Amino acid sequence: MRLKNFNYMVIEMINTKDFYNTLLENDFNFFTGVPDSLLKEFCMCIKDLSRKENHIISANEGNAVAISCGYNIATGKYGVVYMQNSGLGNIINPILSLADEKIYKIPMLFLIGYRGEPNTKDEPQHIKQGELTLPILETLGMEYLILDEDYRKQIKYCYEYIKKNGKPIAIIVKKDMFSKYEAETEKNNNLLTREEALDVIISNLNTNDFTVSTTGKTSREIFEIRERYNMRHSNDFLNVGAMGHTSSLAFGISLFTTNNIFCIDGDGAFIMHMGGLAVAIQNAKDNFKYILINNGYHESVGGQPTISYNINISKILSGFGFKEVIEVDNANEFKNALDKIKNKGKMAIVVNTNNKSRNDLGRPNISLIDSKEEFKRNINNK
Repeated sequence: MRLKNFNYMVIEMINTKDFYNTLLENDFNFFTGVPDSLLKEFCMCIKDLSRKENHIISANEGNAVAISCGYNIATGKYGVVYMQNSGLGNIINPILSLADEKIYKIPMLFLIGYRGEPNTKDEPQHIKQGELTLPILETLGMEYLILDEDYRKQIKYCYEYIKKNGKPIAIIVKKDMFSKYEAETEKNNNLLTREEALDVIISNLNTNDFTVSTTGKTSREIFEIRERYNMRHSNDFLNVGAMGHTSSLAFGISLFTTNNIFCIDGDGAFIMHMGGLAVAIQNAKDNFKYILINNGYHESVGGQPTISYNINISKILSGFGFKEVIEVDNANEFKNALDKIKNKGKMAIVVNTNNKSRNDLGRPNISLIDSKEEFKRNINNK
């Protein structure tokens, strides 16, 4: 039952709470994954309605697969792993070397947001992933269905398929499939917005300082700040994809230049692949500068919480090898810390911000390849 519905007919929006309840009715009542913009209404619903022990927002998608495997081993039941299709790369290893039928044969249900769906408009970083989403699942030997109005039958089919075959199955979710789920949006009380913090950075960098910024609204806001001040973008590498890898990217650049490289990271991305930052700082030169914008939420994809305010990030960064970690809460403290970090190596700044952003925030309107080439020329003084 592989439902490849590519005729793009108008499909009625699915009631999010009804979809959630249908999963429960079919004994799918454990959820783990990484929030996605196409699944944000569903993610808000499960956060609102599930017991805490039955919903784990994981560090990355591969972790979610392993968590779901543990759930199955402990209970005999089947977990639901939700994710954006950009996370498919993260699940390949645990799917093939842990859950596969030739290894431990541990099934689960995947709910995958279909960014970059062929013949639809989307951002550049999602295009190739959209083209390869279904072929990747087919290469993995994973059955999939395209979510539609018959979701009750589809969910029932998924449960029966898993029970019979002991294999994972996926439901692919296109854009605007879920109805709005009304839930109170969580906020923190920090004074600074992320955009205000980024403005402090851009306003105080020198011409030989370069930034490498994480995916989501961080890079979008940096682009708009440069536009607002009529500045060139040639000193910024906007890492619009590859969540969690910005620190490794910035580190790789910093090794082969004498210019200061300011890595601007987010708490969700930091948590996703924090081991990469540990390796970076153990090998970094003094020109590698690390700034963590910490708002406590996956704000770019719907506002689901991270664990960043439940862990001691400053101590973690110190343990990685930073000689000094400065935590700031306002613009003046941040500017002073920024002045200090410019002239010293092995330092990090943690900027605590709120999770507010502008509704009219745009996206970079320049070619990513052209932007990269200009960055290369500028950093090499060519």
